[in-house]
Amino acid sequence: MLDALAEYQRLDRYGFTPPGHRQGRGADPRVRDELGGALSHDVLAGPGLDDRLARGHLLGDAEELMADAVGAETAFFSTCGSSLPVKAAMLAVAGGDGGLILGRDSHKSIVAGLVFSGVRPYWVTPRWDADRHFSHPPSPDQVRAAWERHPDAAGALIVSPSPYGTCADIGSIAEICHERGKPLIIDEAWGAHLPFHPRLPTWAMDAGADICVVSVHKMGAGFEQGSVFHVQGDLVDRGRLKLCADLLMTTSPNVLLYAAMDGWRRQMVEHGRELLDAALATTDRARSELARIPDITVMERELLGVEASHDLDRLQVLMDVSATGATGYEVADWLREHRRIDMGHSDHRRVLATLSMADDKDTIDMLVKGVSAWREQSKDPAPHNIRLPAPDELQLESVQRPRDAFFGPCESVPIERAPGRIAAEQVTPYPPGIPVMVPGELINEAVVEYLRTGVRDGMNVPDPVDPTLKTLRVVAS
Repeated sequence: MLDALAEYQRLDRYGFTPPGHRQGRGADPRVRDELGGALSHDVLAGPGLDDRLARGHLLGDAEELMADAVGAETAFFSTCGSSLPVKAAMLAVAGGDGGLILGRDSHKSIVAGLVFSGVRPYWVTPRWDADRHFSHPPSPDQVRAAWERHPDAAGALIVSPSPYGTCADIGSIAEICHERGKPLIIDEAWGAHLPFHPRLPTWAMDAGADICVVSVHKMGAGFEQGSVFHVQGDLVDRGRLKLCADLLMTTSPNVLLYAAMDGWRRQMVEHGRELLDAALATTDRARSELARIPDITVMERELLGVEASHDLDRLQVLMDVSATGATGYEVADWLREHRRIDMGHSDHRRVLATLSMADDKDTIDMLVKGVSAWREQSKDPAPHNIRLPAPDELQLESVQRPRDAFFGPCESVPIERAPGRIAAEQVTPYPPGIPVMVPGELINEAVVEYLRTGVRDGMNVPDPVDPTLKTLRVVAS
């Protein structure tokens, strides 16, 4: 794809086709000033980069090269992020009237897939560290118990790594699914780099997953929205998966995204080991220096163990700031305002720096100096009173299918009157994008208080109809 785009420019092709800006010729000069290079390469996939019948097989060849690079049997590119292939996988495995075993720490895109498809969720509760108010991926024993409760489920879907870099025991979970002849889908959006270095957690395909979805833009070097989903084995109908992806895929894919994914694949095949060697060394230094800042805990040991996560992607540098009396929201806001640094995630007690092969001594020095400067001036943090529910209070009872609750009759009620009602919308603190409330779940007082106090103290909840959370959308009584 990247070579074809270079050839398109060399030949000085011109298309009487979309996009209407004609490689920037028709764009506003102010737009060209900022986006000129991108505009000149924004061309139609076909007829354009390839001919009208795709006889150059450009996309197919790029996908085959990607599958070969990571050891998968088949790869498909998505220009709609990982949200699209996750939904396509759900539809292909359990569409119609099926059910899926799902970790309740699933991303909001998975909940959206439930709403679209009508698939019934069989939730597996994450393991919960009550002291740190932190969830870990489901264990193999939990997944096995879920299969015993729901033997007719069409498959299982697990998120690993989590947005915090924590990983499930995919190999054991895959064996449990395969004992029953059922496929395992892994939402590995944060794991595009995993196949390319032995010090990183085991990649899902190597651990036996049947479908694996990765976001190249997250931990790789592609544009935002660039994603790949990989398939292996005979438990998933690949024709049906392709058809399901086509139902959701745009008919106007951006070739810039394709070319960037193709170029990143080549880069990793040629230089991935050495680039990730350097990234891991840089990360080790960052972890060591950040850990010297008073009252900052760089989490690692706390995230691993029998009752915690199976593995950890150490490029995700998670800092617990609770000993300072501040929230992660405050730290992230201060770093953005005073140091022009944006952090990957923040929550009520943590802030996370996502490192990559692009980082080096200079960027780590900037991060360490920024966090140190925040700590030096944070002598008297503002008081906060986020109501943190107990683990059992966070596990809302699912009483309707998400699709039925979302599309059925509903009404908006003041949030204080929502406990005891059935949610008709999802409510997702973002990042990391894991819903606290899913359509079809019975709302309780504890979760309402958590959301109310969290929003008051800086939590971002963008997806409800009323993002201020003065009201919630519930199933009509």
